[in-house]
Amino acid sequence: MLLLILGVALWSAAHLFKRVAPGLRQPLGIAGKGIAALLLVGSLVMMVMGYRQADFISVYVPPAGMGHANNLLMLFALIVFGASMSKGWLWTKIRHPMLYGFALWAFAHLLVNGDVASLILFGGLGAWAVAEVVLINKQTTWDRPLSGGPKRDLGLIGVVLVMYGLIALVHYWLGHNPFAGTYA
Repeated sequence: MLLLILGVALWSAAHLFKRVAPGLRQPLGIAGKGIAALLLVGSLVMMVMGYRQADFISVYVPPAGMGHANNLLMLFALIVFGASMSKGWLWTKIRHPMLYGFALWAFAHLLVNGDVASLILFGGLGAWAVAEVVLINKQTTWDRPLSGGPKRDLGLIGVVLVMYGLIALVHYWLGHNPFAGTYA
């Protein structure tokens, strides 16, 4: 469990460092980005290993039907997350699409995972995303971007459906059927 906690903490610290201590990171320039990237890769490895090694300690039993809610929220999370890259209509409506998509992903997973390791992983990463939004909003203003047009949104939906399928396959490969959760 310690490896999981350290992984979530390192992920959060590596991301928040730019917001909390911009004066320390700026002089590092490109090297700072490389160091941050290495720390993030290390944190991902720690989180995956820590989560897979963690004992299952139940905190709550997800209610029936949460599997359906999770799967629907995951579609929305991918759409919101992808809006930042598609630069279509949705991109002009949400200031931090990646962070909001990430937070929605975390929330969706908490609906179907009620164990300590899941609370640490998904709760910790969701809290990081929300903290990042708050810090960015305090530090910068937002100039609403221009839409790239409806073709970009249609492309986004296509990409999201493919990604959703690939994510489901990865879950199957890891031994978790994302469509057999808490359904009633």
